[in-house]
Amino acid sequence: MARLKERIAVVTGSSSGIGQGIAARFAQEGARVVINYIGDADGADQTLDTIRKAGGEGVICKADVTKMDDTRKLIDVAWQTWGGCDVLVNNAGMEKEADFWEVTEADYDKVLGVNLRGPFFLTQYFVQKLLAAGKPGRVINISSVHEDMAFPGLSTYCASKGGIRMLMRNLAVELGPKNITFNNIAPGAISTPMNASLLNNKAELDALLENVPLGRMGTVEDVAGLAVFLASDEAAYVTGSTYVIDGGLMRSYHEQ
Repeated sequence: MARLKERIAVVTGSSSGIGQGIAARFAQEGARVVINYIGDADGADQTLDTIRKAGGEGVICKADVTKMDDTRKLIDVAWQTWGGCDVLVNNAGMEKEADFWEVTEADYDKVLGVNLRGPFFLTQYFVQKLLAAGKPGRVINISSVHEDMAFPGLSTYCASKGGIRMLMRNLAVELGPKNITFNNIAPGAISTPMNASLLNNKAELDALLENVPLGRMGTVEDVAGLAVFLASDEAAYVTGSTYVIDGGLMRSYHEQ
C-alpha cells in the first residue's frame, strides 16, 4: 500500500542527490511532488521523468530559496496545481570550506542564506498557508551530523545546521497544537554529487570509512526511506526529533 497516497509535497533541491532520491521515492509511495531546482534544469527533468515512469505526478519549479518571492512561488505552485501542500522537505543546501579566520562576508551570507534563512522563510509561508486552510502538515529538514558534530574548516556550514536544529525544536513546540510536525534528518557521509571529491580520493575515503562502524558510505535511498516514514501516518506522533543516519559515524568519529 502506498504510504503517501494523496499527499502533496515540495522538495527543495530535488534535481540531484538526496533531494532527487526523496522526490522519486515520495512519488513511488503515492505523493504528488513539486520538484525544485536553481541551476540544474536537466537534473530536474530527470527527476520528473523518473516520477512519471513510476506512474507518479510531478511538476518542476525553478526557485532560489534565498529569495522571498521564490519561496512563496514554490508553495503556491503546489496549491495551484493540486489544491494544497501537506509536506515540505527543506533539502537544498551548500557548503563553503575555509578556515574560520578567512571566511568572507559573502560566503557567510550565501551559506546561511541557503541553509538557514531559506528554510526559515519557506517554512513560514508553508505554515501560513496551512493555518489559513486549517490543515495539518509535516516539515522535514535535511540537516547534517554537523548540527551536533564539529567540523573544522566548515564553520558556516556547522552554524547553519546548528541553527536548523534549534529552529526545528522550537517550531515543534510552537506549532504542535496546530498539528504541524517538525523533524530533522541528519545524514553523515552519503554518496552524492556534493561528495564527489571525497569519493574520488581513495586515501580520504578510506580514512573516513575507518570511522564508520558499518564500513560504507550511506546511499540516497537510505535517506529517502527515512523521509518517507516521517511524511507518513506512521510518524503521526513524531515531532521535535533529529534522526541521525550516519552508519554510526557520530559515535565513532575521531581525528586521525
